[in-house]
Amino acid sequence: MSSMQMVPLTAAARDLKVNPKVIRRSNQVPCVIYGNVENMQVQCPAQDLHNAFVKAGESTLVELDVAGKKIPVLFKKVDFDPVSDREIHADFYAVDMKSEIETVVPVRFEGEAPAVKTLGGVFVIVHDHVKVRCLPSDLPHSIIVSVTGLDVFHASVSVKDLTIPTGVKVMDTPETMLATVQEPRAVEEIIVAAPVAAEGDVAASPGADGAPAADAPGAEAQTKEKEAKEKGTKEKGAKK
Repeated sequence: MSSMQMVPLTAAARDLKVNPKVIRRSNQVPCVIYGNVENMQVQCPAQDLHNAFVKAGESTLVELDVAGKKIPVLFKKVDFDPVSDREIHADFYAVDMKSEIETVVPVRFEGEAPAVKTLGGVFVIVHDHVKVRCLPSDLPHSIIVSVTGLDVFHASVSVKDLTIPTGVKVMDTPETMLATVQEPRAVEEIIVAAPVAAEGDVAASPGADGAPAADAPGAEAQTKEKEAKEKGTKEKGAKK
């Protein structure tokens, strides 16, 4: 990859005596450069850094201009403000253009799956990136895979289906699934079953006067049995 294909970004040396919050209030983003250079503390204009990150992501080289010195770097880590979602800190990894690097590259799914279009299936992305190893000059911004062959449910595309650029080696196994098509979820009918009174439940418990509840199973029979016992007791008492 020539310098013309790199995403340009300008940085300036950062005064470590100045609090990062003060730097951010001046629309600058504190950054660190490490890797193939001595660690450097720099700052970049907030909008310029945002634009560069949108274009480059973590898989495209950035030509970082620090006081006229141009350093090929990759965005390695970016921190975001939880409220504004803007970049508040960035780590750059300076690469050696003559040495291979390992990094992640996004997968771009191309086309439309027939199982989605004609069968109403749901397209599910399992992995949206792969790990690659290559020279910085061979690093692709993304790797394309076609999904036009997914014509039945559970059909899938894997790493082995990727079109890999020359000079790039994918570190993930060929069988690693990237995406698949699943059946649409059926609308489940929710049936609320009538409560069944278990033994000892309220439905079978005695009423306030100690008699079985009127609607309890066998309530009438239990009442008659109780009355018969009471009658028998009274008769015995009368005989005495």
